[in-house]
Amino acid sequence: MDTIRIEDVKDYVGKEVRIGAWLRNKRGSGKLQFLQLRDGTAFMQAVVVKADVGEEIFAKAKEVKQETSMYLIGTIKEDARSDFGYEMDVKDLVVVGESEGYPITPKEHGTDFLMDHRHLYLRHIQPFAVLRIRNTIIAATYEFFNQEGFIKVDAPILTGSAPEGTTELFSTDYFDTKAYMSQTGQLYAEAGAMAFGKVFTFGPTFRAEKSKTRRHLTEFWMIEPEMAWMDQDASLEIQERYIAYLIQAVLDRNDYELDLLGRDKNLLASYTKLPYPRVSYDDAIKLLQENNFDVEWGVDFGSPEETFLAEHFASPVFITNFPKAIKAFYMKRHPTRDDIVISADLLAPEGYGEIIGGSERDTDYDYLKARIEEEGLDMDEYAWYLDLRKYGSVPHSGFGLGLERAVTWITGEEHIREAIPFPRTMTRLRP
Repeated sequence: MDTIRIEDVKDYVGKEVRIGAWLRNKRGSGKLQFLQLRDGTAFMQAVVVKADVGEEIFAKAKEVKQETSMYLIGTIKEDARSDFGYEMDVKDLVVVGESEGYPITPKEHGTDFLMDHRHLYLRHIQPFAVLRIRNTIIAATYEFFNQEGFIKVDAPILTGSAPEGTTELFSTDYFDTKAYMSQTGQLYAEAGAMAFGKVFTFGPTFRAEKSKTRRHLTEFWMIEPEMAWMDQDASLEIQERYIAYLIQAVLDRNDYELDLLGRDKNLLASYTKLPYPRVSYDDAIKLLQENNFDVEWGVDFGSPEETFLAEHFASPVFITNFPKAIKAFYMKRHPTRDDIVISADLLAPEGYGEIIGGSERDTDYDYLKARIEEEGLDMDEYAWYLDLRKYGSVPHSGFGLGLERAVTWITGEEHIREAIPFPRTMTRLRP
């Protein structure tokens, strides 16, 4: 007899199999018990009929509590009434691990309660679906960049400086010297691009911001490609193809999980249509002002502005060439204007905001040195970065995608907070 996983039952219709699973929920009567099972791959119903299994086995099925682990032996059959499409007619049931007083009962629970029990909440439908989709996005990221000729390099997690000049850093003692938890791998990726042409980093980043909005996390993962011999236009093409590849991978591999979340798959598919619109910051400001937004040139966009712009185009949209004063020191100056830099943010529709930020990088040694001084950064900490402009610098571009925000958008969820893989989720709670 084969021991199988729930996701494979479609290949065993009419056959007797064994499944190891946990009891998610149950209902029944004096003659029937309907067991809702999970095994980490999918959710399925098993039916225990008293007349078929006898008193002893039926009593076990009737007595098992939520999250009891067990082996079930039975025959797989198709069931058109089930969202999953299959169920098991149980022949035997063996309890493996008892469960008593499981705290996340089949009712609505608040976010705070679920976060106090997030080590257990991982077992439930919403985080199950989100984290399986997250896994697909991670796998697809490696596939895409490998196919595009990139190599992965790893940036340090502990650094001696703030790459983007922010003071919102977690600090630690590093052998009597102050060190910081990294906020980006980008500057190190630039060094890698000068060695290998096209590289990407993929690792954890940290921001010491006491924010409770969905746009600010204390810990998240960033994908940061860096590309030598590439201008901004070519970089934008890479970015939109990357996003479309991620979405298509989820559509191809996570149909079941998207259904569990109630995600509109047709809407997701529309986001794979390229190219995405490109709108200058100047034109975006005009568009906002024409639609009664109280914004002036030179400000960074907040959530309402980003939401309007993406919804206006009903698509992910690139906003290009931001004011120099609100962007990082390393971004390349515009050739005809001193007040803007060659940069772009990719805004996701449905209110999810910026999911990619990127730019062409400036290559002028003296200019960058002056910008570092203007930002009040420690010149000694950036000497190695300036070296990249002394020894054979070339035009190059890069960008960064926040994994958790991309997952939130693609899954259609309202909140994925800090501490992945134990996510602080969500608003639509489904125990």
